[in-house]
Amino acid sequence: MEQNTAIASKRYFNKKNIVNVILISLMLLIAFVPPVKAYFIQGLMQIGLFSPAEQTKNATIPADLSKIVFEDTKGNQVSLADLKGKIIFLNFWATWCPPCIAEMPSINKLAQLYKDDKDIVFLMVDADSDFGKSVDFMNKRQYNLPVYKAVSSVPEVIFGGSLPTTIVLDKQGRLSFKEVGAANYNSKKFTNFIEKLKALKD
Repeated sequence: MEQNTAIASKRYFNKKNIVNVILISLMLLIAFVPPVKAYFIQGLMQIGLFSPAEQTKNATIPADLSKIVFEDTKGNQVSLADLKGKIIFLNFWATWCPPCIAEMPSINKLAQLYKDDKDIVFLMVDADSDFGKSVDFMNKRQYNLPVYKAVSSVPEVIFGGSLPTTIVLDKQGRLSFKEVGAANYNSKKFTNFIEKLKALKD
């Protein structure tokens, strides 16, 4: 009897089963633990996946920009029309969103690259409008990114509800780039895209 139990136990704990258990456990962690999923996505970014594509063709003004208003943590409000003449990097995110967390380091590096450039502004819009959580998130990770919340309706062409969503408006307020899902913005390809927008005269 004991011998049969030992044989059954040995069969159960063979190398193949152990590997399967590890893989299943890893997949469950990636699926249900946001920090693990974010770390996994960041790893994929490092090998060249999640690269944003240029989208300058057929750029159009999406709506009445004066009616699209955001508010910062100090209560200051700004409309997209107020920022006309600047390139606007607008990101919709949430603290619980793994793809948002995954792309945040690349956005922070991009923002640091342009921190002294008055031609480009960054608006990180917390989809939950919870400044307590979003500011704490930024501080813990030492990200120097300005947090906002929407205080007006936002046209679906800009934000349809999926997180993360990133758009870039050129100096004329035209929608020049839109990415739904995580992307690596700390890349030569994307900075070249920004530089092309800066060089546009109209």
